Amino acid sequence: MPNRVLEAAGILKRFPGVLALDHVSLTLVPGEVHALAGENGAGKSTLLKVLTGIHRPDAGEVRVAGAPVRLTGPREAARAGIGAVHQDTGLLPLMSVARNLFLGREPRTRLGLIDFARMHARSEEILAGYRVSVDVRRPLGALPVGARRLVALARACATGAQVVVLDEPAASLEPAEAAVLFRTIAALRDEGRSVVYVSHRLEDLYEICDRVTVLRGGRVVHTGPLANLDRLALVALMLGRGRVPPPVPIEAPVPIEAPAPMPDGDPPYLQATGLTRKHALTDVSIALRRGEVLGLGGLLGAGRTETAKAIAGALPLDSGEVTVAGAPLRKRSITGAIRAGVSLLPENRTAEGLVPALSVRDNIALAALPRLSRFGVVSGARIDRIADTFMRRLRITATSPHQKVRELSGGNQQKVLLARWLAMHPKVLLLDEPTRGVDVGAKAELQELLDELAVDGLAVMLISSDPRELVDGCDRVVVMREGAIAAELVGPEVTEDGIMTAMAAAAPTC
Repeated sequence: MPNRVLEAAGILKRFPGVLALDHVSLTLVPGEVHALAGENGAGKSTLLKVLTGIHRPDAGEVRVAGAPVRLTGPREAARAGIGAVHQDTGLLPLMSVARNLFLGREPRTRLGLIDFARMHARSEEILAGYRVSVDVRRPLGALPVGARRLVALARACATGAQVVVLDEPAASLEPAEAAVLFRTIAALRDEGRSVVYVSHRLEDLYEICDRVTVLRGGRVVHTGPLANLDRLALVALMLGRGRVPPPVPIEAPVPIEAPAPMPDGDPPYLQATGLTRKHALTDVSIALRRGEVLGLGGLLGAGRTETAKAIAGALPLDSGEVTVAGAPLRKRSITGAIRAGVSLLPENRTAEGLVPALSVRDNIALAALPRLSRFGVVSGARIDRIADTFMRRLRITATSPHQKVRELSGGNQQKVLLARWLAMHPKVLLLDEPTRGVDVGAKAELQELLDELAVDGLAVMLISSDPRELVDGCDRVVVMREGAIAAELVGPEVTEDGIMTAMAAAAPTC
């Protein structure tokens, strides 16, 4: 491929216990927008950090215009012609727009002072090229989100970058703001610059990108023109299905405005109606009955985790209602949901669940401590009984209940977290990617346990990005896309192809 402006050749990057990038190669040519696609843990963020000098590879090299470069930090990357706009933009909201644009390279007077007049004039000139008309003396934080993103993009390009790395640039943007962003990216492409575009929104990729590289498990599984890859095939590559389904016509489903009819049987025990939060959820309605395992599927960023957190009181809502056993949750908080019998096992067990320095015993008992105390004194004997009960029931492998939970395998850590919430005797259990990062044996045990819990009458919601897991473990599957419900599959409709088709369908146009 001629005129390679940037190459990542055989990049290998390890972290303790994790091979994040396994000989990954990526090639950019002038005047293209190159999509980087993949699910959580695919290696996208690590590759971006290698390209921008934040991480140094353990093997392989980065080349600019065919010559190897040693990127020891973002400043060296900028000198090599690589600019970046990360999700948090990296700018300073309390500083003026102009100071943010020229931070670290302010124009100076002959006396060495900042030449504010020249900086302001130059800032207005730069932003005019991005159709941003603002008072550059104002604090950056006073601007709308879309304008701040364009300022960050202008800063990355103002140094003469020939490669611009954009990480989820359209996240939290209104449609009009995203349209301006896309026009700006198209203009960069027309100027001959190259753009690496990372987004979980398939619509964005197909609107603005020329080629795509798909990562899965730290490896490249596909590179080629995006126009040659239909949405369903792209989803199959991202999820690692055994075959790429043939292209099929996909129609946008009719938006679901109310919970779909439940199968014959008991009435819903939990009902969420019209859950809405700006840039996260749009009119999401879900019903769940006791003794049922309901699957919640969708790609990264589809709104699955946000839905679970909204039901569990961990995500504030603009509107919507949750009822449990026919009674509305009037106190929208985690405590209120737990009191109503709703427990959430979070996706990130390390950051949001376990306390690594505590023992297995203490982690299991943590949520139940108020119940185990009398007059403010916690009974150690009752904690021991609960820990012993759930260690045996969930077959948690540890040297003793007093072993530090950080010393356990991933599967046993997940069981400890599940034991904590089962100790609360919940009526509704929301499980967000419960088998992620666990071995095959532990995954089978967890799936078997979910079946047992459902038989015992627990209402279970299983959130997973793996269609096979949803097919094997769920009675019904609700598929989400762009923060809304895209489809609900029941009975013979619950197939891998059916789930992936709903994930891949284009959003309806208005």
